[in-house]
Amino acid sequence: MNFSNEINTFIDDYVNSLREGNAAIFAGAGLSIPTGMVDWKGLLRKPASQIGLNVDIESDLVSIAQYIYNRTNTKTELANLIIKHFEDKGKVTSSHNIIANLPIRTFWTTNYDNLLERSLRIAGKNPDVKKRVQDLSIIRPKSDAVIYKMHGDANLAYETIITKNDYETYEHKNQLFTIALKGDLVSKKFLFVGFSFEDPNLTHILSKIKILVEDHAQTHYCFFRKILREDFSNDSVGEKQFEYERIKQELKCIDLKRYSIHPLLVDSYEDIPKILNKIKEKLNHGNVFISGSAEHTNEYIPNNLSPTEFLHLLSQEISRCGFKITSGFGTFVGSAIINGVLSNMKDIGTKNMNEYLNIRPFPQFSTDSRELVDLWEEYRSQMLEENGIAIFVFGNKISEDSDTGFILADGVEAEFNMAVQSNKKVIPIGATGYVSLLLWKEVITNFDHYYPDNPELKKYFLQLGNEQSDAHKIIESTIKILQSIKEE
Repeated sequence: MNFSNEINTFIDDYVNSLREGNAAIFAGAGLSIPTGMVDWKGLLRKPASQIGLNVDIESDLVSIAQYIYNRTNTKTELANLIIKHFEDKGKVTSSHNIIANLPIRTFWTTNYDNLLERSLRIAGKNPDVKKRVQDLSIIRPKSDAVIYKMHGDANLAYETIITKNDYETYEHKNQLFTIALKGDLVSKKFLFVGFSFEDPNLTHILSKIKILVEDHAQTHYCFFRKILREDFSNDSVGEKQFEYERIKQELKCIDLKRYSIHPLLVDSYEDIPKILNKIKEKLNHGNVFISGSAEHTNEYIPNNLSPTEFLHLLSQEISRCGFKITSGFGTFVGSAIINGVLSNMKDIGTKNMNEYLNIRPFPQFSTDSRELVDLWEEYRSQMLEENGIAIFVFGNKISEDSDTGFILADGVEAEFNMAVQSNKKVIPIGATGYVSLLLWKEVITNFDHYYPDNPELKKYFLQLGNEQSDAHKIIESTIKILQSIKEE
C-alpha cells in the first residue's frame, strides 16, 4: 500500500522514536470497537432512553452518565453496564498485536477493557497495570511495559471515571495520574489510536503542558478517519451535512496542533493496522538475523581474509552502521559474529549489549512432549519475527554418515524459506559456499521475485557470489544492500 508523504514522514519519525526508546501509545475506545466493544454512546444508549434522552443527538455524554447516576444516587447501574460490556470481553485485534510487539514500554488508555494487557501477554511481555492511584506506588518486578488506565478498569467498575462528578473530582483524587501523564507527554512521542479528543481530563492536561513548555513540546500524532462525501445522502441535505462535518474536522485538526498533536487523516479505519504494520516492518529493517553454521570452510572464496576474519569484520561493520544483530549461535559462525559486534561496542564506548546484539542459542534437548525439531521450528519463527532482514553464510553441519564428515545444513535452508514466507528481506552471501551459495543462486536467478521494487540492488547481490570479489568488496556490497532496505 502506498501512503501519502505526510503518513510516510510520520512513520519515519515514529520509528526513530521507537529505536531511541521514547515512543508511547495512547489507546482510545476506537482501538477496541472493532473487537465488538461499545463506545460511550453504545454503553449509555439504553439507560439514556429510559430518562428520555437520545445519545445520537447529544454530545455531552459525561452529563448523560451523571443524569443516570442521579436517578438512584449510586453508581450501581453504571458499574453493572461497564462490567457487562467490558469485563473480559472482546478479541485482540491485529492493531493490538502489532502495537504489543513494538518496543514500547509506556501505554496510556481511557478504556475499561483489558485488551492491551492481553495483547502484551500474548506477545510474551509482562505488563505492569496501573488501575488506581494506589497502583502507582507498586512496582511489578521484571515488567516489560506499564499500562496506565487513567479512567479505571472494568474489574473495578465502581471506581471507574464516568460521571460528571468523577471528572470534576479527578484532579483531586487522581492527581498522581495527571502528573505522570504530563511527564510522559513532555518526554515521549505519543501516538493516539482510536481517541476522539473529547475527554475533558486530557484536554485539561494538554492545556497545562502547553502553558508549561510553550513551543518546546514533543510532536505527537493521532489518527482520524477523513470525512468523506460518500458517508452522507446523495442530495442537498447530505451535501450540507458533509460540508459542515468536513469544516468541523478541519477546525479540530488545526486546534489540536496548538497542543503539538499532528492529526493524520485516513480514508478508512482499515488503513490504521496497515500503517502500524509498516511501522513494524520499517523498524525491523534495522534488525538483522545472521543465519549460518560451518564445520568446514573449504568452499569459502575470498583469500584476503580468513573465514573467521570475514565474519568478524562483516558483523562489526553491520553493527557500526546502526543495525542490531541476532545470532542463533551456529557452529563457528556465532562466536565470530559476537566478537565483531563486541569490537564495535568497544570502539564506540558502550556496554549496553541489548542495543546491539541478540544472542539466541538453540535449545539442545526437549523439556516437554514436543519433538526437538518442532521446538527448533518455533524458535526459528520467533527469531525471524524480531528481524526484518536475514543474512545467510556458509551452511553445513557435521555428519558421521557422510564420506566428507559433513552435510549441507538443512536448518539454514529452513530459515531462508521461513524468512521468505514472512516477507523478510533475504541476503545470501554466496562467496561463503555451501547452502548460502545455493540460496544466492536462487535469489540471483529469480531476483525480480525477491526484490521486485529494488532492481538497482542486483549489482550488489552479484558481488556477494562473485569469485573475483575480495572480502572487503563483499562486505561493502552487503552494507549497501542493508542501508538501501533500511531507508526504503
